[in-house]
Amino acid sequence: MKKVVWSLITGAVVLAIGAFLIGRYAFPSTELASLPKPELSEGQRGQLGIDKNINESNIDKYLGRSDAVYRDMRMLKDPGNYEAIGGDSYLSGFVDGFEVVPLPYLMNVTGLPEQVGDTYRGKTLFTNNNGVYTPNYKESIAVLEALFPKDKVIFLMCGGGGYAGMTKNMLVALGWDADKIYNVGGYWYYNGANKIEVKRTGADGKTVYDFYKVPYHDIDLDALTENK
Repeated sequence: MKKVVWSLITGAVVLAIGAFLIGRYAFPSTELASLPKPELSEGQRGQLGIDKNINESNIDKYLGRSDAVYRDMRMLKDPGNYEAIGGDSYLSGFVDGFEVVPLPYLMNVTGLPEQVGDTYRGKTLFTNNNGVYTPNYKESIAVLEALFPKDKVIFLMCGGGGYAGMTKNMLVALGWDADKIYNVGGYWYYNGANKIEVKRTGADGKTVYDFYKVPYHDIDLDALTENK
């Protein structure tokens, strides 16, 4: 009888340990690591609004969070001459998990380096006049809230960090929480393990951009109701 009882106890312990291990490794904890408070980098990177603690050097550690959204603010092909400052006017690649929302469709862009020249100058969701953002459409705020949910942490990236910084400035001015928005810098300086290449050399030796790989949010301004 003692042997039977001991066998039952041993079996129960083994099952309990097995259940713990299965739960620990087959179903990882859903607890999310706390994030450092946004803090500006020093020097020129700080002037662009790039974060000191979360940026291109370590963004891989913060990918895939259920409490966050990831936005790349570049156009697929920017009219600006970004090659003049060592970048790429085309979206040559992106970090896996980021979705593209082109900033120049959200607002008129100012303050670009002289070498770059002008970017897109067509219709925009908002008009920026010295930091005052006026909606051009009745749905402008609703579109912005759908693309940048206020209840989520928002990670922003672009080519060099400028568009991401402009996006954060706009969101904060319109009521978003600055402590939940991180400008993580520029894809041009990213060397992590989650790079999705869009630019490649075709069979004829010419450069090809596989834009079909890009998770892209199309903002159809013509479908919105213009404010008079």
